[in-house]
Amino acid sequence: MTDTTLADLGWSAPFARQLTAGEETLHPMRVAEVHRDRLRALGAAGDAMLIPSERAGAYAVGDWVLSDGTSALRRLEPQSDLTRKAAGHTVERQRIAANIDTIAVVTSCNADFNLARLERYLALIASAGCLPLIVLTKADLVADADDYRRQAEKLSPLVTALALNAKDMEDAGRLTAWCGPGRTLALIGSSGVGKTTLRNALTEFTAATAGIREDDAKGRHTTTFRSLVRTRAGGWLIDTPGMRELQLADAQEGIGEVFDDITEIAAQCRFNDCAHETEPGCAIRAALDQGRIDPDRLRRWQKLMLEDRYNSETLSQTRSRQKAFGKMVKGGQARGRHKRNPGR
Repeated sequence: MTDTTLADLGWSAPFARQLTAGEETLHPMRVAEVHRDRLRALGAAGDAMLIPSERAGAYAVGDWVLSDGTSALRRLEPQSDLTRKAAGHTVERQRIAANIDTIAVVTSCNADFNLARLERYLALIASAGCLPLIVLTKADLVADADDYRRQAEKLSPLVTALALNAKDMEDAGRLTAWCGPGRTLALIGSSGVGKTTLRNALTEFTAATAGIREDDAKGRHTTTFRSLVRTRAGGWLIDTPGMRELQLADAQEGIGEVFDDITEIAAQCRFNDCAHETEPGCAIRAALDQGRIDPDRLRRWQKLMLEDRYNSETLSQTRSRQKAFGKMVKGGQARGRHKRNPGR
């Protein structure tokens, strides 16, 4: 890559303010790929393979690091950070991508379209500090794509939804407004909904695509790892593999933004810890009886809140145990040094 400035890569004042005395000679670089023992990063002088100073899982595609040309000496705090609870029974959080302006949830006008899953994605996006966009592919294969678009936009006042044919270059080009110079767009969603097709349309990069099973609209993974790719419009795109498991943790604020209509009513309940079941003065139950709340939407809100509370408590407990263990190890090391050097 030549003639690329830091501003082209998305560098801005909040990152510059993080530099400390003595770091002026280091090179800011943006992480394009995270490998087990190396980071591929982009800078004003080109790209480089860097040795990380932290474990690989501490980095995300889109991060800014300070480099001496060989190593990533320090990772800067991101302006937005897309994370999820790691898949499986682990209680760790997994970083997905960082410093994104807009996250597009890609779904399709078929059986993959699912309101509950879209709300889950939107809560994740709000928690990350990014703008949400819903991209509805395969619009050319249905009689009324606008119906899908209207359903998507009703989920949150923050949402913009587009219905398009990902295979049509001109149609896919409608996304260039979100990935122009200095801006970063990330694509998330299930496998087989057209993320790779959109990536091919928006960038010079060409990746293989795979079809879907017609019986359940499920697809196979074609993107196998996250990467930061230059777009034809001069910005950046992060494509992500399809996520089969998407659990929320520490996302209460994001859930509140997506379900702001319900959270505003819940704030009027007589008791702060109202479970919205049989408690007197429950504003939620009153609104439900008056038809001001959709019962299905209420159940989805309650499910996400319960899941987030459980996962957040589990993460907090794990952090506390790790902190206590670290103190114990340090204490043991200090006692050992004292025994070896009692006069000190």
